[in-house]
Amino acid sequence: MSKGPGLFSDIGKKAKDLLTKDYTYDQKFTVSTYSDAGLGLSSTAVKKGDLSAGDISARYKYKNTTIDVKVDTESNISTTLTVSEVVPSTKTIATIKLPDYNSSKLEVQYFHEHATFSTAVALNQLPLVDLSCTIGTQTFAIGGEAGYETASGSFTKYNAGISVTKQDSSASVILADKGDTLKASYVHHLDHLKSVGVAEVTRRLSLNENTFTVGASYAVDPWTVVKTRLNSHGKLGALLQHELMQKSVLTISGEFDTKALDKSPRLGLALALKP
Repeated sequence: MSKGPGLFSDIGKKAKDLLTKDYTYDQKFTVSTYSDAGLGLSSTAVKKGDLSAGDISARYKYKNTTIDVKVDTESNISTTLTVSEVVPSTKTIATIKLPDYNSSKLEVQYFHEHATFSTAVALNQLPLVDLSCTIGTQTFAIGGEAGYETASGSFTKYNAGISVTKQDSSASVILADKGDTLKASYVHHLDHLKSVGVAEVTRRLSLNENTFTVGASYAVDPWTVVKTRLNSHGKLGALLQHELMQKSVLTISGEFDTKALDKSPRLGLALALKP
């Protein structure tokens, strides 16, 4: 794909990943295996309190085509076919879900040096249509997205965003929830990318409510990463991620409320084993 501005969903993604990615408060165990023929199998078991769930997924990749199949414990089947470069600079993604076939959709992404477009259409009689567009470069991008429901003839969403990315920092501003939420974030890399700091401010206009969140990530060594975050509501979270062996990762995370120390902290453990 081209070295353009990226998709609209990429705006603010760095800050979001630093503050939320890999934080888990359940017990999760994943085992994966891959063959030289391009076939991969993965099994995941998750325990949430007294409830347990799991799924089995398979991925087959051949040249510019990828097929993903996922089956969960309730026998829901999701199949995703991704094909790149059917037309130059495009990616086509078809998702079929059973038995809830009304949730199936077809998405087409187009990447250009100075613009990116994405269209997703639900595969049913009265489809929901999502459109997004981003223009600019890898350094500066501005874009918007909208969702239209043909059944009611109304917009389900319309958001806008802008981002500025440099070698050691990035900043973004997003207007979401039909103009009700304003989110600004800033990410800065230190120590040759070993340390990363992030700050995010979210304002809900209808509630006149502000949330300020700061976070950091530090690479202790090539195999260990420590992350932490704290928001203005007193929620403090921390995460330790260690690569036990190549591609096999252990993640321990926790969160507690500094304004209610009598409450028990939330703890999570995730283990992913890969060959």
